[in-house]
Amino acid sequence: MNLLVVGMSHRTAPVDLLEKLSVPGGELPELLHRLLARPYLAEAVVLSTCNRVEVYAAGTAFHGALADIGSELAARAGCEVTALANHLYVHYDDEAVRHAFRVASGLDSMVVGEAQILGQLRDAYAVARDAEAPGRLLHELLQQALRVGKRVHTETGIDRAGQNVLTAALSVGVDRVAGTTPETWLAGRRALVVGAGAMGALSAATLSRYGVGELVVANRGLDRARRLAGHHGGRPVGLTDLAGELAAADLVVSATASTGHVFGTGLVAEATERRDGDPLLLLDLAVPRDVEAGVAELPGAVVVDIEQLGTSLDNAGTETSAFAVEGSVPDAERIVAEELDTFLGFLRSANVAPTVAALRGRAEDVVSAELRRLAQRRPELTDAQRAEMARTVHRVVQRLLHQPTVRVRQLAAEPGGDRYAALLRELFDLDVADGAAAEAIRVAPTDSGQDGESR
Repeated sequence: MNLLVVGMSHRTAPVDLLEKLSVPGGELPELLHRLLARPYLAEAVVLSTCNRVEVYAAGTAFHGALADIGSELAARAGCEVTALANHLYVHYDDEAVRHAFRVASGLDSMVVGEAQILGQLRDAYAVARDAEAPGRLLHELLQQALRVGKRVHTETGIDRAGQNVLTAALSVGVDRVAGTTPETWLAGRRALVVGAGAMGALSAATLSRYGVGELVVANRGLDRARRLAGHHGGRPVGLTDLAGELAAADLVVSATASTGHVFGTGLVAEATERRDGDPLLLLDLAVPRDVEAGVAELPGAVVVDIEQLGTSLDNAGTETSAFAVEGSVPDAERIVAEELDTFLGFLRSANVAPTVAALRGRAEDVVSAELRRLAQRRPELTDAQRAEMARTVHRVVQRLLHQPTVRVRQLAAEPGGDRYAALLRELFDLDVADGAAAEAIRVAPTDSGQDGESR
């Protein structure tokens, strides 16, 4: 099996393209089903967040699997594969494992060290499991990635600053509105959170901690709005009440799963006209975006969306400084490197297992054939004598095979170790069954010649 990750993020693609590829949670099972129906894909997990869409896959052939994933993504975006090519990154085998570990650790996030990605990856894996989309390879990869991510967050304090996409957006937005800090500006103000999902919950908790004067939670389902608002001393409303609440709010945080705009230009224009010049800050953390593009042009409206946030962070150089605890990024990278070596060794050892099993099976066949010949040539032997001879021959064969098989597993764990399994198959003319080979995990050596990433 070949492992690969094909994806697109805020670093490689404009948000309008990410919007087309974004996969709401309810549509993930269908996409997974379509991916697995492709000829070269055997396993799949799809991760879709506000700033990335990635397909983790195990395929029977690298180029075939890559083409299958590209075709599905292009179909979802409603364009030709060539239109996506310059915006996609591809990680293959060793580099795919490294990428998964870095993603889970928050090292590849828009705000380095943010902890939300770990939960998002866990949710994506859970959805895939329910759809029976991962096999042995992706089960191993995702379980290890989640463990590595947890270890990084626990041991390095990379998320100790408590920064995430929301706090970064608040810093950028409040600076534009008032040139001050979120804590200073938010104290006593009115905040409207739209959406009661994971980001809505994070927003409500953060704004409550910052001391907003009034917190309103709006959601299509009023029961969820009530639960979330109740946890933070807020007030729940339905989406039909947005017009009135918008005019009274100083800050709006919107993160819904809507496929259309929640805040159209007309709705916001009416609200800003009633605010007597007091600015309205809208943080649009949804992909697809909740705020219509024209809103940013309205007097009194300040909009920060994922695209603007990414640009602001890149320009300010905050991805590896202000939003990550000093020294934690190198420590996190060191842990990822250690875990990568260990995991690749495990995968390479697993790869040689079918060959070792085939070798032992061949030995058993030879022993059984020779014992049958002996029984025909020496019929006078008693059952007890035959049993003792069988035990003796089996012990001899097992002792002869023990050291070579232990050693080949050790050698296979090293870079380039896959050649030892190949040599065993060649020397003993072993036929590794297709089923056993499919269960093996092939990880190419680092110097395989295949680029780890392309864009």
